[in-house]
Amino acid sequence: MKQDVLVCTPIRPEKLAILEETYNVFPLYKLTDDAEREALIDKAGESCVAMVSNGHFPADEAFLSRLPKLQIAACSSVGYETLDVDAMTRRGIRFTHTPDVLTDDVADIAVLLMLAVRRNLVAGDAYVRSGDWGRKGMLPLTRTTSGRKVGIVGLGRIGAAIAKRCEALGMQIGYYGRKPKSGVAYQYFGDVTEMAGWSDVLIAAASGGPETQHLVSAQALDALGPEGSFINISRGSVVDEGALLDALESGKLGSAGLDVFLNEPNPDPRFGKLPNVVLYPHHASGTVETRDKMSQLVVDNLAAHFAGQPLLTPVN
Repeated sequence: MKQDVLVCTPIRPEKLAILEETYNVFPLYKLTDDAEREALIDKAGESCVAMVSNGHFPADEAFLSRLPKLQIAACSSVGYETLDVDAMTRRGIRFTHTPDVLTDDVADIAVLLMLAVRRNLVAGDAYVRSGDWGRKGMLPLTRTTSGRKVGIVGLGRIGAAIAKRCEALGMQIGYYGRKPKSGVAYQYFGDVTEMAGWSDVLIAAASGGPETQHLVSAQALDALGPEGSFINISRGSVVDEGALLDALESGKLGSAGLDVFLNEPNPDPRFGKLPNVVLYPHHASGTVETRDKMSQLVVDNLAAHFAGQPLLTPVN
């Protein structure tokens, strides 16, 4: 007999087809009408033993309480701060996410954003397209990256991959974490503001959630300074976004490259008016290859659970 699965957010079409073939799928993601969504959740609560979501879906304790038969929740992203894992743990609900498979693509985007803001790539593209190059002459000079100092906030899987790429660019590397990492030769900082004062580029690669909220503070941005660049591929909550906007508008901070924002998918409109930022729509992991791997992990974790086998990428 097929198990019932509530799919709150879609995964890749080929992998979704596997779910639809293997389980009785309750497609919450297809519904936009609030009344219809509520009715489907109520219906799912009668039988659904599994749930598929991602790190943007708000599965709090109240939502989870409507799924009394839930055994496992499979999240198709690395971050999961919008899902109440503590509530799941208390109820014995197993929870998985998708680490490792997106590391390289996210690290690539961090470096792409860093180079784009340091070398004014977007403005340069517009300069050529508009004909201003021919009319006005060469683009104003930009800032070098090779040999500069980069401070990485969070040296986990993605932070370490960013560091490796920055090494290849000839950069000096520092990192912030709760404590120094064994066997890591990079310069350690126990304070983000101190590291920002040392850095030419500050890259946020920490996980989201209450523990890291505003980890990159107004003081840290001030310390980074008018020639510094801030890059964020973690979560919008990791930086004090109001302070970031103020610093960019006033010139206290030189530039920023941002893949994540506090309010997604409708970030503060002030960002769109700034010439010293490069904006990306939370798409660092957005390649066909990586999203296929993330979706496959969802499929495989559910299969492992129902087969009584160890989960591939468990959180609890």
